[in-house]
Amino acid sequence: MNSLSNLGFKKHLMTAISFFLPVVCAAGFLLAIGNIMGGTSITDFSAGFNFADTMTTMGGYGLGYLPMIVSVAIAYSIADKPGIAPGLIVGFVAHGINTGFIGGIAAGFVSGIITLLLYTNIKVPKWMEGLMPTLVVPFISSFFAGMVMYYVLGSPINYLVGLLTTYLQGLNSSQLILYGLIIGILSSIDYGGPINKTVFAVVFAMFSESIYEPLTVLIGASMITPFGYGVAYILQKIVGKNVFDKQDVDTLKSAIPMGFCQITEGCFPIVFKNWLKNMIATGVGGGVFGALSMYWGADSHIPASGMFAVPTMTGNHGMMFVIALLIGSIAHAITFIVLMKPVDPNESFEEIIKEEDIDFSDLKIS
Repeated sequence: MNSLSNLGFKKHLMTAISFFLPVVCAAGFLLAIGNIMGGTSITDFSAGFNFADTMTTMGGYGLGYLPMIVSVAIAYSIADKPGIAPGLIVGFVAHGINTGFIGGIAAGFVSGIITLLLYTNIKVPKWMEGLMPTLVVPFISSFFAGMVMYYVLGSPINYLVGLLTTYLQGLNSSQLILYGLIIGILSSIDYGGPINKTVFAVVFAMFSESIYEPLTVLIGASMITPFGYGVAYILQKIVGKNVFDKQDVDTLKSAIPMGFCQITEGCFPIVFKNWLKNMIATGVGGGVFGALSMYWGADSHIPASGMFAVPTMTGNHGMMFVIALLIGSIAHAITFIVLMKPVDPNESFEEIIKEEDIDFSDLKIS
């Protein structure tokens, strides 16, 4: 269990994101498939339903109750197992008073900190020690944390969320482009790392208030790298500058299909050969895509799933998303080709390293 002296906001928030990100992805895919098949949420189980309705409903459950998940994850990160019960109960409070994702974060920290304070400061008789983790701490910490959410934090969070929603809905064209550019760069340059997860936490808070465009930028920016490499593979033949070796081509065979599902990790074998140049190319592509996607109003109604999110976009926004993704990928590809040195297409990176390892020509004995 942690102590208050080393309580770190970022650490616990990252733990929460790592907990609920698989839930978001799973629920997003369920909802996307259900929507594609024409499913609707089941409101009356006895009235009948079809398979598509079950997919849509399950996805909706997973995404609708994320405040509880993030609350539990943060409380657990702070106070270990004793934080689970109050984190869940107060997470339901945050959901019930419509404080959204931000409220779930607040509920988790309040629950975790109160639980930790109780465990480190309350001394009970020996006969009561067995009741501490099952009754005393869960009850007292849930009570106090719930009161804090109801009477202290609930109204201010609702007010701030309302201000944020109003502000974002009133952005003009130049502001949309700027915000899209920033989100696109930040959510792409560390390939799903801590920067991406921090941006996800921010844009998901907007998504929970029905502002879909910022999170849609993050979805597309996460696909820029594999798609950009695919475009670069084609362009290198046109410009006559080969930038992919034999190993890279094999990597692309799996990286590009993974990119369709918003999975960037398949590109790592190429990225890690020259991280800085790849990051610059990715940032350019992600920024271009983000600016266009935000400006054109691409609005995924699920918070993940890559290209599977396109059918959930309204009007012609899905088509505009794909066009923005293509332009961003081209920008990534051009930057990548310009920055990288030409390589022999028939030589793999491992062969080059092997040759360097066994080359003793520079060895001199005096």
